[in-house]
Amino acid sequence: MKQYNVSEKHAYQELNKQVEKSWKDINQEMLRPTAIPMHLLTWVLNFARTGDFMYKDGEDLFTNGGEVIKENIVTLFIDPV
Repeated sequence: MKQYNVSEKHAYQELNKQVEKSWKDINQEMLRPTAIPMHLLTWVLNFARTGDFMYKDGEDLFTNGGEVIKENIVTLFIDPV
């Protein structure tokens, strides 16, 4: 931020744009045939999804997850739809 003389809000907005563009690229590439096995690509995609979930909206849910993580685990494994 100091290097480019921009505010924290502007830097955060620009980073979000880059993340959205990256998700579009990832999703497009997942639809194309490749020599890499699909189960490996799915593993990498799920890892990226986890990172996106844990650090979305400027929050660090890995460190300060508390109830949010607990609610998601309950929803996924204990009370699935």
